[in-house]
Amino acid sequence: MNATARQLTVPQPASDLQGLIASELAPRVTAIDLEGEYPEAFLRALGALGGFADAVAPEYGGSGRGLAATIDTMATVAATCLSTAFTHWCHTACARYIQLSDNADACGDLLPGLASGRLLGGTGLSNTLKSASGIEPFRLRARPVSGGYVVDGTLPWVSNLADEHVFVTGCPVTGDERLVFFVVQCNQPGFRLLDGAHFTALEGTATRACRFREVRIDASRVLAPPARSLAYLRRIQPGLILGQVGMALGLVRDCIRLVEEAGRTLSHVNVFESIQADTLAGRLEALERDVAVLAPEVDAAARHDHRGDGEALRLRVLRCRLTAGELALEAAQAAMLHQGARGYLRTATAQRRLREAYFIAIVTPALKHLRREIARLSG
Repeated sequence: MNATARQLTVPQPASDLQGLIASELAPRVTAIDLEGEYPEAFLRALGALGGFADAVAPEYGGSGRGLAATIDTMATVAATCLSTAFTHWCHTACARYIQLSDNADACGDLLPGLASGRLLGGTGLSNTLKSASGIEPFRLRARPVSGGYVVDGTLPWVSNLADEHVFVTGCPVTGDERLVFFVVQCNQPGFRLLDGAHFTALEGTATRACRFREVRIDASRVLAPPARSLAYLRRIQPGLILGQVGMALGLVRDCIRLVEEAGRTLSHVNVFESIQADTLAGRLEALERDVAVLAPEVDAAARHDHRGDGEALRLRVLRCRLTAGELALEAAQAAMLHQGARGYLRTATAQRRLREAYFIAIVTPALKHLRREIARLSG
């Protein structure tokens, strides 16, 4: 993927999010989508504006407003560009993983930069989550050494990465088989970013393969050792999953706009489409209400390490994320059908939204993964 960054003047604090998107993101959407342009300059400007700060506590330079505010910013970005919204999710998820660890060194060293956008981060937990659920084998393995671990293996796809970025991942420990979670610095010895496959959408997300050859992870970058890894995974997973709903919210809002836009000239035929804007709007409002209720509960559970109702909360989060993915698919298809031939052009928004909706459906946890977990927890 093309990780070339475009230089951009960082806005003054008085600038607003919508203004930044209109001036610096909207004109680049086609280049991000079709040419794989990575919007690094926009992300750093977004960070300077406070667009990542909600995921970080005030003592580390954030606002501490939490998951609901993080999702709201992500949705606002997603209404224009899902690739950029996904990198926002990767970055804020990374910050949240570190924030929810017990590692004071990692928090103090990394969170201020992540909160401001001076440091950018990704999340490499796709293989970890799928492997922990028995869907695929682990791609990494760590062995304990004095003062930390040494990691070997290759992760096929990790997003929002460049040489100066960091990301979080986890893998089994040799001789223990429980997991260890840790932070990786992309320019550290033994680690290499590799260009991988090209996708039908989300090409501008700096998604790379990650090769580990005797990569040393010091204790200062270990977020959860094996003895605490299960509790840590339970703490971070609901927010990881619920946070992705921000992408769907923004995409659905824009699909409703596309349906309404088409109706100005095609209402005489579009009235026969099975899904209309008002139906989508009603389902979107219901989803937004669910997120508004769930996000504070997820934050509270993570802060206080609640376990008594953990499974019930996790089930509600899974169902919310499933609803979001299904609604994104239906809204994008409706937008494509309402727009008709004009939406089928190579640079049209409607066809891009349809490709992006498929990404929401397959990114970990994919809809089939969600349904599997819901069935397990409900059974």
